[in-house]
Amino acid sequence: MRSLAANADYRLSLWRRVREYAVPPSMIEAATVRRRVGDWAGACAAARVDVDLDLRAVVRRHGRHLAARLRADVRYLAPDLLRWHMPRIAPDGLLRPGLTVSLAQYGPTEHDDAEPVHLVARTPPAWADAGQRISLALWAGTQSEGNRPHPHARPDRRFRLDLHRHLWDVRRADELRSRSGAWQASPDTSFAMRPDPTWDALRECGYAAHRWAAEAALLLQAEGRTSGAVTVRLGPRRRLLLDVAAAGTDGRLPAARIAGASRAGRVAGLPVLPDAATWMAPDLELLRRGLIEVDRLHPLVAAALAPGHPVGVTPASPDPVAAPRLVACRGAWHRIGLVNGVLTPLDHDPAEIRREELLTALTGTPLPCLQAIDEAHRRPECLPDVRARLDHGDVDGALAAVEDLLGPEALLRDGNLREELENAALRRISYGLFRAGLTGHGPAPCFRDRQPKRDRRCRPRHAIAR
Repeated sequence: MRSLAANADYRLSLWRRVREYAVPPSMIEAATVRRRVGDWAGACAAARVDVDLDLRAVVRRHGRHLAARLRADVRYLAPDLLRWHMPRIAPDGLLRPGLTVSLAQYGPTEHDDAEPVHLVARTPPAWADAGQRISLALWAGTQSEGNRPHPHARPDRRFRLDLHRHLWDVRRADELRSRSGAWQASPDTSFAMRPDPTWDALRECGYAAHRWAAEAALLLQAEGRTSGAVTVRLGPRRRLLLDVAAAGTDGRLPAARIAGASRAGRVAGLPVLPDAATWMAPDLELLRRGLIEVDRLHPLVAAALAPGHPVGVTPASPDPVAAPRLVACRGAWHRIGLVNGVLTPLDHDPAEIRREELLTALTGTPLPCLQAIDEAHRRPECLPDVRARLDHGDVDGALAAVEDLLGPEALLRDGNLREELENAALRRISYGLFRAGLTGHGPAPCFRDRQPKRDRRCRPRHAIAR
């Protein structure tokens, strides 16, 4: 269990990074404003969610009743909340690639579809994950509605949110408090479990063992059963078998006991406890350990986990004008700051700057002030922050950080910063080709090993194709 505890700590550090970069406040604000006025498609656009739904086609294929249910679900879909809770992978907390997550099931329909129709959220494969975009579509039996290609179009059994609508549906967002166990004074008192010391050890490792009995009962109920065996995935090759007893007619809650452990291949036919029910809610763990403040949470999550705390989506206040930075230059402290949108030495006159730039072009040593500006252009201290924002698709945040440092009119020079921006632009081209179905299930050969071109006269806002 010691290795599991270490993995739990690593998991929390990963989710802390996700909460810092993956869903910026500006996205939450824009998506919330559009959702509240009924513009669900605009909310999806603000949250970088591509909509592959045609409601008229849904009426023709599946009937008006299913189309009405689908329309109601997307009307109350919070795409920023969905992004907040989507499965992530190490080490950077990016969206799990090539995944199809079921959000809701519909059936039976007016057209008597053989299998349920799923509203699904999809992530692109790793090679096309620029922008960290998500797409909404329908899955009906063995095929997807529409013509968008995907390497794993069938809904995943492990990663499913149709039994956890509170993670994306604003009508049920307050259920997060009870489903995560945040309301309990003692986690052991919520659902009946047969005594076993393993429960406490699992909970210490980050598993929501105190919720498994109830969540497994919901899973079995969705499959038309009241009791039976359920598989819990603990790792790539580790599975735990739960024997779930039905709830009693006298109000007795469902109970579960550990029936044994097994390898993945031996339990392939059993229901799989969804990942969202296997683990403790990461936001609850972050709050309990003091690793995040309530104000940093999504407003709907904060309202559920910390009721009574004043939360809400408020416009971010503009950053104050950056103060000039000090540089040790020729035995004195000189200032560099933004002048007319460009990072400029403030304690050297223009004639001196032109002479120094000419000497530098002739292989001379530039002034320390000019060296500091050149270093900021090529390898700034904020480069890790810019890189993290680009990895998570927050292009506006990354460009804002660059402009705060260099100014909106700066001409980017060759270096690590410019390469990061150009590589991000190139990856967005790969995503566009994937969405258009022009690459099949793999990257186009001409983009697989292509290096970005370098234009010396490139401003930050022009470095990334929008």
